[in-house]
Amino acid sequence: MNSTTLRPFTILVSIAVIALTGCSSIESAAQDDCTSIGWQIGSKGYNDCFKARVYERQLDYSLPPGDKPSPSVI
Repeated sequence: MNSTTLRPFTILVSIAVIALTGCSSIESAAQDDCTSIGWQIGSKGYNDCFKARVYERQLDYSLPPGDKPSPSVI
């Protein structure tokens, strides 16, 4: 492959890896939160806790209402 086709492919792969890493870290952090307070994985209380923690973390990382993303400098 020449460098003109390799560069966009590399950038696309890098973005995909970063996006997937971010998703799993929210879920693993939520799992850690729920298991650290004593919930057993698979119980109803754990499932409720996990859903609530994932929702809270997604709100933490989302843009405020009405805020528009700005272009990256990179």
